[in-house]
Amino acid sequence: MTEPGLFELEAVVVGQPKRPRWRRYVGPALAVSTVKGTPLAWVTYTDDTYSVVTKTSGEFIVRIEQFGPVEFRFTDAADREVGTAGARGLIKTRQLSLQTEQGRRLLLTRLGLLHAEWHLTETDPERDLAPEILGRVTVSTIDSWIGLQQYVAEMDLRLDASERRSLVASVVCLHQLRRPPGDSAAPV
Repeated sequence: MTEPGLFELEAVVVGQPKRPRWRRYVGPALAVSTVKGTPLAWVTYTDDTYSVVTKTSGEFIVRIEQFGPVEFRFTDAADREVGTAGARGLIKTRQLSLQTEQGRRLLLTRLGLLHAEWHLTETDPERDLAPEILGRVTVSTIDSWIGLQQYVAEMDLRLDASERRSLVASVVCLHQLRRPPGDSAAPV
């Protein structure tokens, strides 16, 4: 029996891998795993503008390119655009606007400044009081000593593989907005 693929799961965890507290860490910036902890993919930063998501086997999944402080573009192995994400406003982590490979527009919106949860919807929760929730991202600190973060991305069964890929890529973007590569400051 084969295991479901990364974009067939109802939930994945995107988090900073555990690392030694006293030695310099060399490894992927983020790990993507099942909720039970089975590694599925790695996220590496090639520089401040590119992140690459690969399966644990090394197979390329998606490249995330950052334009300016809040615009991201997702490309596949053939360098075709397969999605975008962007933020507006003073608080960059409040809402990300996503566009999937098929052109579907989605919003990943934090419920409030002090909440640790974002909802994936097609309509803006500030304009539509009862938006249909297609996914949920919850952030938590897994090691308070060094501040390691993890994000649980729950995905509705109605999302197709390209929409799930956009959600997982947007979680990487969300982490980069909260914790820019090379920055050790507390999350925003």
